[in-house]
Amino acid sequence: MPRTEYMAKALQLARQGLYTTRPNPRVGCVLVKNDRILGAGAHLKAGEPHAEIHALRQAGAEAAGADAYVTLEPCSHQGRTPPCADALIKAGVKRVFVGMQDPNPQVAGRGLARLQAAGIEVESGLLEEAAQALNPGFIRRMQSGRPWLVAKQAASLDGRTAMASGESQWITGPEARADVQELRAASCAIITGIESLLTDNSRLTVRDERFTGLPGFTQPLRVVLDSQLRCPPSAEIFQQAGSTLVATLQASRDRKPEEAAALEAAGAELMLLPAAPCGQRLDLEALVKALGARECNQLMLEAGSQLTGAFLQQGLIDELRLYLAPRFLGSAARGLLELPGLNKLAAAPELEVTEVRAVGKDWRFQLKPLNQPSAQ
Repeated sequence: MPRTEYMAKALQLARQGLYTTRPNPRVGCVLVKNDRILGAGAHLKAGEPHAEIHALRQAGAEAAGADAYVTLEPCSHQGRTPPCADALIKAGVKRVFVGMQDPNPQVAGRGLARLQAAGIEVESGLLEEAAQALNPGFIRRMQSGRPWLVAKQAASLDGRTAMASGESQWITGPEARADVQELRAASCAIITGIESLLTDNSRLTVRDERFTGLPGFTQPLRVVLDSQLRCPPSAEIFQQAGSTLVATLQASRDRKPEEAAALEAAGAELMLLPAAPCGQRLDLEALVKALGARECNQLMLEAGSQLTGAFLQQGLIDELRLYLAPRFLGSAARGLLELPGLNKLAAAPELEVTEVRAVGKDWRFQLKPLNQPSAQ
C-alpha cells in the first residue's frame, strides 16, 4: 500500500477526535510493518493517551522495526501525558512519517529532532495540507495566540435573516440546522450578542445526540457580549449544562453591581474587557485574544447583522458559513450584515467561495474573507 494511503488512514482516525479533543489537536497514528497495520489510534480527549500510545499498545512487541504514520509531529515535552517521541523510540520503530510539524512552541521540531537523534528515519510533510486542515484553530492559536473564528449566518435568497418583526425561526430546513449542530460541536466556544439573546432567548448548546453521546464530549463555552449588563439572570442560556461567560465593561460592572451579582449567582462568569475605540462597545479583538488565552482553538460566531458585520470589518472572521434558503423575505425584512461607513464598491469586503453544497433544500456556502484588515 502506498505511504499516502497509510497517512490517509491516520487522518481518518484523527477525525474521531473532532468534537472531543479540545484544547488539544486532533491526531491519528498508524503502525505498519510488512504492509500490515499492527496498531492504530486517535487522540480523543485531553489528559488521555495520545494517538501514538494507543497504536503502540495495540502493536505490542511487534512495533519494533515498524513504520509509524502520525498526522502531527510526536510531542517531545511532558504535558498531561509523557512525550510520545520517547515512546516511539522505546518501542523501536524504524521510521516515522509525519503529516505536519507541531506549531506548539514547546515542540516545534524538537520531536522530530529527538527521533532522528535516536537513529530513527523521519519524513515530514506527507499529506501536509490535509493534516493542517484538521486543526486550523490549534495552528492559529499556537502561531498567533488567536483562535480560528467561523461566523455562521442563515438567510433567504434576497439576503434577509429575519422578518421586520424579528421572526426568524426557521428560515432554513432541519438538515441545515443539523449541520449547524455539527459546527457547534466542533467549536471550543460559541459567541453571541446581547441583542440576539434577548430576541431569541438562545441556549447555544449542542443538542444532537450524534455529538453529545460521544465519550468525553463537553458543551462548548457560551459567550455573551453584553457591554451594558442587560442579560437577564433567568435566560435559558444559564439553565444549560456547561459554562456561560458574559463579557462586559468594568464601568458597567461598577455601575450595576446588583445586576453583576445576579448574573454570577445564576452561574455566569463575568469577563471584563476594554472598550472599543468608540467607547460604548467591547473591544472584539481583545475578546478573541482573551479566548485564545483560555485555550480556545475554534470560535463560532452566531450573532445578528450588527455584531457579525463588526467582526468582519475588524478582520476577525476566518471563515463564513452562509446557509441560503430558497425563499424571499422581501425588502422590509432584516439584512444579512451591517457594514457602517461602507460607501465605495472598492472598499466592499471580498470573499472567496471555497465550497458550495446542498444541505437538504438549502445551500451552504463556505467563504474565506480576502481583503479584510489583518488581525494577527
